[in-house]
Amino acid sequence: MWRSRFLRGAGWLLQGTGCIPCKPSHLPPWRYLSFYQPCLNPVLQRSFRAPTWYCFENRLRPAVALNFCRTLRKDAKSLIDFPAQPLTVTDIKQYLRSKDIPFYDGYSCLHAPSIFMEPAPEGSVKEHYSLFIDKTTGQFQCKETLVEGSWEDLQDCIEVMLNENQTSISPNVLLGFPESMEEQEEREMEMKEVQRIWSSSVPFSDLLDEEVQLIKTMFQIGKLTNATLKKFGVRFFKPTKSLVFPWFSGHDSGLRGVKLLSAAAKGDGKVVYTEATVPKISSYHNLFGLPLIGRKDGEVVLTGREIDSMAVSQATGLPSLALPRGVSCLPPILLPYLEQFKKVTLWLGGDIRSWEASKIFSRKLGLKRCSLIRPGDFQPCPSEALAQGRNLARIVKASIPAAHKSIVSFKQLREDVYGELANVEQVAGIQWSRFPELNRILKGHRKGELTVFTGPTGSGKTTFISELALDLCMQGVNTLWGSFEINNVRLAKIMLTQFAKQRLEENLDQYDMWADKFEDLPLYFMTFHGQQNIKAVLDTMQHAVYLYDISHVIIDNLQFMMGQENLSVDKFAVQDHIIGAFRKFATNSCCHVTLIIHPRKEEDDKELQTASIFGTAKALPMVTVTVGSKTSGQKCCVVTLTEAADEPRVVDFDLPNELTPLLRGQPNWDNYVKGVVQHYRARPIPGFFNSQ
Repeated sequence: MWRSRFLRGAGWLLQGTGCIPCKPSHLPPWRYLSFYQPCLNPVLQRSFRAPTWYCFENRLRPAVALNFCRTLRKDAKSLIDFPAQPLTVTDIKQYLRSKDIPFYDGYSCLHAPSIFMEPAPEGSVKEHYSLFIDKTTGQFQCKETLVEGSWEDLQDCIEVMLNENQTSISPNVLLGFPESMEEQEEREMEMKEVQRIWSSSVPFSDLLDEEVQLIKTMFQIGKLTNATLKKFGVRFFKPTKSLVFPWFSGHDSGLRGVKLLSAAAKGDGKVVYTEATVPKISSYHNLFGLPLIGRKDGEVVLTGREIDSMAVSQATGLPSLALPRGVSCLPPILLPYLEQFKKVTLWLGGDIRSWEASKIFSRKLGLKRCSLIRPGDFQPCPSEALAQGRNLARIVKASIPAAHKSIVSFKQLREDVYGELANVEQVAGIQWSRFPELNRILKGHRKGELTVFTGPTGSGKTTFISELALDLCMQGVNTLWGSFEINNVRLAKIMLTQFAKQRLEENLDQYDMWADKFEDLPLYFMTFHGQQNIKAVLDTMQHAVYLYDISHVIIDNLQFMMGQENLSVDKFAVQDHIIGAFRKFATNSCCHVTLIIHPRKEEDDKELQTASIFGTAKALPMVTVTVGSKTSGQKCCVVTLTEAADEPRVVDFDLPNELTPLLRGQPNWDNYVKGVVQHYRARPIPGFFNSQ
């Protein structure tokens, strides 16, 4: 609570001395003062979000970049952490009621009057409730001022406002993490690039008829009229022969970004479409078509592509929006803009992956108001349906509700069964590009499944799984890594080396190039390390699935979940419980979980079996307590107190060197310790062993 007291004490100072907004015109209000750096170190820091603090006029100075060797980007990779006590919607409501702040329930957000604006007259209608609070995370956003932040930020602002007996608080009071000079220059260059592309692009009305027909043929949009393209503000960028889709802010209709769609013909005659966004995709939150939505519109069709959105609008007259990242992700930051709709129809595409994404996104949006359009030969994606002359209005009307009863008949499953039979390759899942033999065995990577991966100590389990996960991540599979044995820096180094396919320590001049490419992958890491409680891990996984639409989670490894909270319970039963919990999570969250498990120690000539992990002959718990003392000789003595270990309980062996490495032998229980000693790569421990 010291943080809140600090903020309350700082409130009157802010009013007395004032802050220097001095923001560039192209930045939204929440970036105020981000171009200044405080002389003192930041006071408030949290491991799970960027720190925030108050800056005073006499404590500000221009930021100075000190480049001793090379600059680093703060947003290199996203680390997933979770508060010690997960937030619930009940907690949010109780707090708002205790502060006499009115609110009402929305579909995925709570609606409240914005504290960053002067209050509306008493008795105002609900449309004036412009502050949206996410029911799952507590993240808030004011649609009028574009201020956003965490639940803790909102609590701090409310405390300062009430303690100062104010009815509102300036949006300038909530400051973001100060940018480096490099980041400031990058942001300015991005906005200049946006303006350059937009000003250089040509409206379709200014093109010759022959050019328009050629462009429409190239992008297969022959049925879209020039009036529709003009309505959505689409232009053509001649230097790259790309369609330009603008991102206009819903607040002031200012241009905030662009997406370029390019087409290229391959050698086999197929046309390949590529997308590029400015700013980069992680900062591109454009609901294409949002400026065309009226305040009283109560129905919308969500699509996965801008062309599909225009096709729906032209053929049906219904409001239509395109998601910025297609079927890959529905960022929670967009949910407030979808709260006004009583009915949301998801028509994300014409394949199985689009169908799975529709079911996942409907959970975020609220199942009761969502309807889904099932892909099929007679219900392709909207642009194809328009090109084929199909009745799009009839297809939308025939959409099925996302919410189902607990018991269904085959009649309700009939179309799903047919879809799986008609799309065998898509149902098999995403194919690995680096492991063709794995495709033959497993057919593909599918959501909602649990994969248990095991192997002897030092056999390369983590290295192989990181390569396997990287393969999928490069194909757009949103991935979350939970590495409890290897720290995130070391894991990221392994994956970056695999990504670059070269030893970067020998090519440091190429590091930034490969790091920038690696940074664009949908890859996230948990901040856990060492032994963890299974509930905290599952809560973090659920949090990541909601925020980033994670579809692949790797847990390395299960033994770190077997905590100290159930000492009286059989360890094998605990292992069964943990595996069951991960299996349930994979099914309920429609997410693939890859679980690494250490097996039981087997004979050298004996292959691993199911009994090495499951059944009555399960693996010994991988909990190793080492007690050592210095030795002057080359002998190492290992003693075990584990009752399940085989005889003898005391083992002596010579320390390894290049000529005489350690070999596996009898008894089996000591092979794990031998493996650690043999492959020890750190600086030798004085008096213990000299293995390199």
